[in-house]
Amino acid sequence: MNNRLHVVFSGRVQGVGFRFTAESVAHSLGVMGWVRNLKSGEVEVVAEAPDQALRDFLARLEEHFSGYIQDKKVSWEEARGEFKGFSVRF
Repeated sequence: MNNRLHVVFSGRVQGVGFRFTAESVAHSLGVMGWVRNLKSGEVEVVAEAPDQALRDFLARLEEHFSGYIQDKKVSWEEARGEFKGFSVRF
């Protein structure tokens, strides 16, 4: 069963390759969804996959950007099945 992860990362998360790293990690784990920069300077991620894949995805992002992430707001929901892949939104 798939779940849905919604995360907003804050800190120095723009201009450090966050979106493209998230896209690469998502593809390697089979995670579907999107990532985008927000005008507030935060980065938003919406992703769907089996629970363990989402937890691995989140852990890899946190590890890779540990020096840049100051905070994150995480929410979990049931998957909606609306994604065909993972993309960077502009």
